[in-house]
Amino acid sequence: MAMESDSEGEEEYLFKVVVIGDSAVGKSNLLSRYARNEFNPHSKSTIGVEFQTQTLLIQGKEVRAQIWDTAGQERFRAVTSAYYRGAVGALLVYDISRRATFDNIARWLDELTSHCDTTVARMLVGNKCDLENIRAVSVEEGKSLAEAEGLFFMETSALDSTNVKQAFEMVIREIYSNVSRKVLNSESYKAELSVNRVSLVSNGTDGSKQTQSQNPCCSG
Repeated sequence: MAMESDSEGEEEYLFKVVVIGDSAVGKSNLLSRYARNEFNPHSKSTIGVEFQTQTLLIQGKEVRAQIWDTAGQERFRAVTSAYYRGAVGALLVYDISRRATFDNIARWLDELTSHCDTTVARMLVGNKCDLENIRAVSVEEGKSLAEAEGLFFMETSALDSTNVKQAFEMVIREIYSNVSRKVLNSESYKAELSVNRVSLVSNGTDGSKQTQSQNPCCSG
């Protein structure tokens, strides 16, 4: 979802970003660490859907990201269609200490692809890198999957804040780059926004599949 409002000549953009992955990989704590700099070691599984809105200034433009978090359990799958609708960014999260959560990323990718027909900025996130002593998925495996699927990659820790801000903001900046490159200068796009208030990003190919690997700076 990309929205533009015009207040005293200033443009504003609203992008929807979804956080997906298996239950208990730390999705909610990643979001609360980024949005509120909070971490709850006893957080319960998310029931339904919640979102936080964060604002960035990119190239002089105010960009707001509406970041959605929902449950990873199968019994909440009915929310997926509405959950993904209009999303232009996604963080696919696994737990580096639980291999099954990494193996399931392929299923999450399939689901994302089936629900989103737009250019989506996608990042693979290996969370809980503070658990180095019980690591079950290597950094190299994460990078390899990201490169194969055309994803950005980063390891994070919601517990100690490692790379959390960087992960979210890299996705948001990539969305802005995609939108700017493709359609922000298009008069038809601006006309569509003024009528509908919502516009999907075009599905161009240049730049949409690039991979950027980040070396995690985690200590065991």
